[in-house]
Amino acid sequence: MKTYSSAHPSMSRLLAASALVLIGSMLGGCSAIDRLKNIGEQPALAEIDNPTTRPGYKPVQMPMPPTQIASYSPNSLWRSGSRAFFKDQRAHIVGDILTVTVNFTDKANIANETQRSRTNKEDSGVDNFFGKSKLPLLNTALPTRIFTGDSTSNSDGKGSVQRSEALQTNVAAVVTQVLPNGNLVVEGKQEIRVNFEIRELIVAGIVRPEDIQSDNTIDSSKIAQARIAYGGRGQITDVQQPRYGQQVLDVLLPF
Repeated sequence: MKTYSSAHPSMSRLLAASALVLIGSMLGGCSAIDRLKNIGEQPALAEIDNPTTRPGYKPVQMPMPPTQIASYSPNSLWRSGSRAFFKDQRAHIVGDILTVTVNFTDKANIANETQRSRTNKEDSGVDNFFGKSKLPLLNTALPTRIFTGDSTSNSDGKGSVQRSEALQTNVAAVVTQVLPNGNLVVEGKQEIRVNFEIRELIVAGIVRPEDIQSDNTIDSSKIAQARIAYGGRGQITDVQQPRYGQQVLDVLLPF
């Protein structure tokens, strides 16, 4: 008895093609379902949560100097290492908030050109054989050209880069960790919804308490290991992105 697939090879190919379509649909199924649920609705703002409880969160570990014990001088109102006589209102413990002034300006203008040219010519021959213009015995004329070779190569390469980027804004960040040397690990996230588009600003890094200004602000240029991300999500961003099928083909196709 013949199986169904052997009796109908075209049907087997149809089933295989259907399976591929089903797999492709499953890859983008979750995203498509979420988008269908949000038709006509504004993008939802993310919930405020504890950054340290997010999946994959790892405390920052950096090389630390030896711990110094605070010392007090006799008959002095000041403690060694203290920044002020009165209470310091700047962020210094986990949970404190400070304002990060993001001031990023980047410009680049680079132009390079390389030119290379080379011409080679090889020519060899015999026009005289011991004073004779003909080969002995054969009585034939001598070959004037035995080997001739020519080669020419040219290369001209040009490259240029013109870039101008600027980002100026403020974002409040939370101290998530205090390192053994007193440096603060901060992270801040800001979301702004305009109609059906959400703009996100994320700032994270390590700051020195000494770099925090008296008004509890710090410039982004003084943040070590800075991670600054500015983007968005919503209808406009979705239209600007290629469809997931096209993205898969861009990765898989070698041409």
